[in-house]
Amino acid sequence: MALVMRPAARRAFAGLTAVALTLGTSLSAQAAGDESGPYWVSLRKTETNMRVGPGRDYRINWVYVRQGLPMKVLREMAGWRLVQDPDGARGWVLQQFLTSKVHTGIVKGSVAEIRENKDGSGRLLWRAAPGVVGKIGDCGSGWCKVDIDGRQGYVAQTAMWGAGAP
Repeated sequence: MALVMRPAARRAFAGLTAVALTLGTSLSAQAAGDESGPYWVSLRKTETNMRVGPGRDYRINWVYVRQGLPMKVLREMAGWRLVQDPDGARGWVLQQFLTSKVHTGIVKGSVAEIRENKDGSGRLLWRAAPGVVGKIGDCGSGWCKVDIDGRQGYVAQTAMWGAGAP
């Protein structure tokens, strides 16, 4: 006999199944010792799929269309990475769609001031709106060097998701 569910119940059941499958694969990855993280990466491609599990057979949960968006890698498993995006969504992305060679951050919360000196002193160069992505350089004393579309300055580490230790 086939199980028939209402659409809302079917979505809830599918979500619970995805959580159970992700939890199960995460635990098996830990048991196998194939775990590393957390660390920062950026999206390498202009279109990247995030799946509910580590395989092409798993449902696509999100499609990212923003190259350079920072992600936090939580776990590794056979060419797949369990990542978290700046909004807290978690899922699995193929490693080939991620890069650790370009360290990026995204302005979170309110407008971030970009300053002239690495200690936050000096003149205000410009302001970056929430959602702006930039390349992150060295961080020290709570300030990070940032390059946003070729313009460079220093931003408070707390203003950028992706800056500092993950």
